[in-house]
Amino acid sequence: MSIAPDHIIDEDKALACVHCGLCLSSCPTYLETGNENHSPRGRIYLMREIQSKRIPLGSITVQHLDLCLGCRACEPACPSGVEYGELLEHTRDHIEREYSRNWLQSLLRRVVIEGIFPFPWRLKLCLLPGRMANALGLGWLMPRFASDALDLIPQKISGGNVPQISTPSGEPKGRVGFIEGCVMQVMFADTNRASLQLLNEAGWEVVTPSTQNCCGALYAHSGQLEKARECARANIALFEQLNLDLIITNAAGCGSTLKEYGTLLANDPEWAERAEAFSAKIRDLTEHLNVSQFAADDSSLKVTYHDACHLAHPQGITAEPRALVKAVVGDNFIELPESDVCCGSAGSYNLTEPEMAARLQRRKIDNIISTGADVVVTSNPGCLLQIQSGLKKAGTKVRVMHIADFLATGLSCPPSD
Repeated sequence: MSIAPDHIIDEDKALACVHCGLCLSSCPTYLETGNENHSPRGRIYLMREIQSKRIPLGSITVQHLDLCLGCRACEPACPSGVEYGELLEHTRDHIEREYSRNWLQSLLRRVVIEGIFPFPWRLKLCLLPGRMANALGLGWLMPRFASDALDLIPQKISGGNVPQISTPSGEPKGRVGFIEGCVMQVMFADTNRASLQLLNEAGWEVVTPSTQNCCGALYAHSGQLEKARECARANIALFEQLNLDLIITNAAGCGSTLKEYGTLLANDPEWAERAEAFSAKIRDLTEHLNVSQFAADDSSLKVTYHDACHLAHPQGITAEPRALVKAVVGDNFIELPESDVCCGSAGSYNLTEPEMAARLQRRKIDNIISTGADVVVTSNPGCLLQIQSGLKKAGTKVRVMHIADFLATGLSCPPSD
């Protein structure tokens, strides 16, 4: 993508929006507020106004753009093919360079989100006092933003790294890489192990390099594009050496960014072609597994499925995970109302915009409870944390599972804490 030196966004891509309004019913924040400034077409208008300097980069304008989840549900709804995610990330990159935030937002974005989350060892250390505070019931003593963050920490955390090489029992049909993920390896290592088990059972040798970097998603979504590019270059250089057929991820947010390294590095002559080659090998776990690998479970438990935004919208993967779940539960599968409406997690959104995140969390939990399902399956760590927290607040016995855990261990696994 080429953007004029004096431009924030590609004007031609912004002008592809004809303001038809077909995106409105897909936008979670517009559904909640009915405010045109909280719609995709309204935000594109604001982006163009900022670029032309017709409106200042003030707190109200920035708040309208901050309130966007970046879920990209507007993209498949758009008949003009507007690349909204790209426009948003470049606008946020400009905001982070030119706009001075208050101390709390600066702390959350620069220190917590960018300084801790992409570094597993830092995240492990920071979770210790949080888990202790939860165990002692001290959340009520803390300011709102800290209390909301504590609510997201699950009581049970499975940590630890997976083997760097795991092999199938028979002759391997090929060799794939595995993206371990920052949050996944710290909070959901058992899910990573379940993913490797599924891949091995399908006949694949799996390589999980211990020196892999953060995929860059958190940086890209929060307006730190150069840091995201640094992550991309490091991962490309590492995985190029491993002679892999494909590279598998079990986190929707990671997968979306990994598949877009070509766009992220399009203007870098040294890396553009290598980035495209890398992204061409990325597969989500659910699009790589085959339904023939799974047999129907005789349980009577009812199961529903929540679409992780970055799996459903930018990647367009909705049928594959449903087919896998149905292979196990058959007629006990129940479609979730508004399945592809964001749960409010959106990476780090539930920390920076807790009020809207809480509204969307309640909306999602109400829809889950309305199905009468015993289990809700999803495919992203942020969704798992947000939905688990919401289910706990609602006092329901419905449990949430990552699809890898669901497929590997079935419905007989113990309830989520």
